[in-house]
Amino acid sequence: MISEKLKKGHLLIAEPSIIGDLSFNRSVILLADHNKEGSIGFIINKPLKYTINDLIPEIDANFKIYNGGPVEQDNLYFIHNIPELIPNSVEISNGIYWGGDFESTKDLINDGSIHKNNIRFFLGYTGWDENQLENEMQGNSWIITDNTYKNKIIGKSATHFWKEQIMELGGDYLIWSNAPENPYLN
Repeated sequence: MISEKLKKGHLLIAEPSIIGDLSFNRSVILLADHNKEGSIGFIINKPLKYTINDLIPEIDANFKIYNGGPVEQDNLYFIHNIPELIPNSVEISNGIYWGGDFESTKDLINDGSIHKNNIRFFLGYTGWDENQLENEMQGNSWIITDNTYKNKIIGKSATHFWKEQIMELGGDYLIWSNAPENPYLN
């Protein structure tokens, strides 16, 4: 059963057939929570043109901001791999944590204790109601994989991440690894 395969910490790789969806075309999503009520995740490979300093001027750092998904895009979220420094964070899995005390986080970034390989910021998140993600899985919208990068995924370059994941799948997916983002423009 698909819902038994879905677990927080897994990666959801957009099937190449998702074309024209600005949020999800060529997306890789870290599943941050999955339960009987629904699922939440963050698109980890869609950087925006903003840095954390652009959004919060009192933070003296140029960490990129990512498009986390189409839900609540006016809210800032973050994942990290340093729970010993950021109180009140919640473990997703594999040493990846979600949120925590933001005031402490700001201070730790400003004093140089947190580096870009420790934290990733998102505007918005992806969300699915009860059974919605399972239905999308049955409709072949997503490929589930383990997060083999564990907490090092936070520092992973987003530039070619979807392509790398598709190439790792191999087989029929290889042809898509070099296809243009919109094959109709080919």
